[in-house]
Amino acid sequence: MNELRILEQEIVACERCPRLRDYCREVAQVKRRAYLDQKYWGKPVPSFGDPQARVLILGLAPGAHGANRTGRMFTGDKSGEFLYRALYETGFANQPTSTSREDGLALTGAYISASAHCAPPDNKPSREELRNCRPYLEIELELLKNLRVVVALGRIAFDTYLSIVNERRKFGHNIVHGLTPTLISCYHPSQQNTSTGKLTAKMLRDVFEQARSSSS
Repeated sequence: MNELRILEQEIVACERCPRLRDYCREVAQVKRRAYLDQKYWGKPVPSFGDPQARVLILGLAPGAHGANRTGRMFTGDKSGEFLYRALYETGFANQPTSTSREDGLALTGAYISASAHCAPPDNKPSREELRNCRPYLEIELELLKNLRVVVALGRIAFDTYLSIVNERRKFGHNIVHGLTPTLISCYHPSQQNTSTGKLTAKMLRDVFEQARSSSS
């Protein structure tokens, strides 16, 4: 647990990607009109969850006005609302909503990380930026000793994880890949996917029911 805390501090202090750091600071200064009265986090966002997790949830990157504002993964935006409701309904979270780091949310059996820990312009980190951030995920995979399942939210997270384990697999929703740990690919709970019905609440809940079953 101490090693994960140390890693969190290293992530928060990271300056490996100048473009992303400049963008996050700019967003934190300019802000969105709805959040003008709030102080943005504006730094790399650390991973979050249960150090004894059997399930790792891997996303793309912090949202510019979500996690880059609140300082916690999938907190403060529509993607997070969708994700945490599914985690609550499947027993991985103690509450269905996440609005700030101080809202009391706790995860049990799950840990949330990302392919990039800084919010990228247009949600598109470069290949170099993803490579710069990948060592943090590699260390997390070593430190999460009880890990049984990785849920990759979206194609970029899926490809990032496969690059670490040196595998090639076909991406699709709720596909269980026979690796160790087990890999489950899932559509990302982006507003684009959820508002169009490409990803429904039931589809996401089914993924985490599968993750729970595969991790037991």
